[in-house]
Amino acid sequence: MTNLPSMTPITSLWMHELMEEKTVLNELLEKYGSPINIHQVDPMEINFTSYRNVFEEFELKHKIFFARKANKTKGAVQKAHSLGMGIDTASLREYTQCLEMGIEASDLIVTAAVKNRKLIEKAVHHGSLLILDNEDECDLVQTVAEEQNKKAAIGFRISGFFLNEKKLYSRFGFDLLEIDDFITKNFIESSRYTLLDYKGLHFHINGYSIEERRFALAQCLAFSQLLSKKGLKTEFIDIGGGILMNYLKNESDWDYFNQQLRKSVGKKTSEITYENQGLGLETMGGIMHGELKTYPFWSPVTKGDFLREILSHKPHSSDSLGEIAKKLQLEIRMEPGRSMLDQVGLTVARVAFRKVDSKGNRLVGLEMNMTQMLSGSADFLVDPFVLYQKEEAEEDAVEVYFTGAYCLERDILLKRKIALPKLPQVDDLVVFVNTAGYMMHFFESSAHLFPLATNLIWNRTTENGKINSAHFQNDENL
Repeated sequence: MTNLPSMTPITSLWMHELMEEKTVLNELLEKYGSPINIHQVDPMEINFTSYRNVFEEFELKHKIFFARKANKTKGAVQKAHSLGMGIDTASLREYTQCLEMGIEASDLIVTAAVKNRKLIEKAVHHGSLLILDNEDECDLVQTVAEEQNKKAAIGFRISGFFLNEKKLYSRFGFDLLEIDDFITKNFIESSRYTLLDYKGLHFHINGYSIEERRFALAQCLAFSQLLSKKGLKTEFIDIGGGILMNYLKNESDWDYFNQQLRKSVGKKTSEITYENQGLGLETMGGIMHGELKTYPFWSPVTKGDFLREILSHKPHSSDSLGEIAKKLQLEIRMEPGRSMLDQVGLTVARVAFRKVDSKGNRLVGLEMNMTQMLSGSADFLVDPFVLYQKEEAEEDAVEVYFTGAYCLERDILLKRKIALPKLPQVDDLVVFVNTAGYMMHFFESSAHLFPLATNLIWNRTTENGKINSAHFQNDENL
């Protein structure tokens, strides 16, 4: 019937157990409104172990920090802390809440893109590590440390790494070619920053390239040796996040989607996205330009294997990057966010209406908006599940777009057209799986005074083998 690609997601048993309980889901939606985000945090242990095992394989001193900005629930933070992880915080509220939850300041780091005085005052007072991005931050931290009469633990964020003679751009961090002079002049040859206690180096590479991370780590290792010769000891190198995970069961789904998208954008077949959006691709003069600007939803190398590919790289000698770090007695740190939340959450929304637009597209409106399932990716390329409330006589298969509640033409929840066995009815439920990493919260807004989605934590406790709505706790009450 259709050239539409299927994008079958990897799912966990708990997701299917829950989707079998339509009565429970209806009760939760009735109580909390649509949409709701449901979290089951046990899979975080599997994700954490994937990284820990690789560090142990290399016999490396290490510390893994959960990048909290990927998901704002306290439940995810509690689970990460119970596993022995640190927490990477990106705002005053994130940092303060972690302290209020009883997490030791030594297990918290502050990597916020903008660190206001209140955040710095609190971090210095409690003794948490601050990752500094620029000279103005150094000045402010030094001032606060003088006011509190105590040292501030700091690391430097580095950028401007070289890959095959090409410089990698980032708006964040100190430039690799300038940081040496800055540290030498202000930390070694002068007393300008006497209360900034240097601990280590940090980088975060945009995108998901293993090769770029190898080169960044190699250059940080070399720089740490240069600093050591000048009398400044580096205790750690933090390789940040952006470690790939896998959303899709089949590589063939991913390949077919890419093929069909190019054909549709090139007008060689019918559209597979809303208004034939190329998601980064476009044709000019019959030639395809650009590149797909979505997350790579299928990847052959993920999580611990991704980390191993970085650490096992041998840049110039017989020693791998991991072996060099071990010889230098450096701690390697990392800050996974999305990949730590693989299989941890799903989003459930209720169908509000169905219609056919002026182009003949079937639109299914949901009681949610595009910011409640949005990251930096141009689209969320994962098939949803439709839970039909009534089992009616067999109907014709349909192709639909799911639309949201904002008064914007572009509030299309999935830009990809979705093939369904039959048309959803009003009050049917649509479930988007594996949304805990960035999709739920990163851009969530409350325009039109719509409330933010309630975040529920499910501990999978059952009574007589049955799931009850009382087993779901509002994360705000943790």
